[in-house]
Amino acid sequence: MTSTRNFTKKIPKPFKNKYLIVLLLFSLWIIFIDDYNLITQYKLQKDVDKLEEKKTYYISEISKDSTKLYLLENDKQEQERFAREKFLMKKSNEDIFIIRKNSDE
Repeated sequence: MTSTRNFTKKIPKPFKNKYLIVLLLFSLWIIFIDDYNLITQYKLQKDVDKLEEKKTYYISEISKDSTKLYLLENDKQEQERFAREKFLMKKSNEDIFIIRKNSDE
């Protein structure tokens, strides 16, 4: 009995307050133990930010590709340029020279 009294006397007074103890336990629970703790929330927020960046990138790429598609469908000069570049098509009186860069250099 005297050992417990000595032990309780050694505890600082703020740690004897039951509200402080409950607050500390609650804080530990929220920060570390809970399924949706602060650490997990931080990681999830970083993932959401990365996905938002990807979303904006893909939206801009879609708009670029849609303008290219519109030009390819409606502009004859753009169709000819695309066919010459991608499929190496040529007119009957032309010669095509393909210059490739070595990847070794």
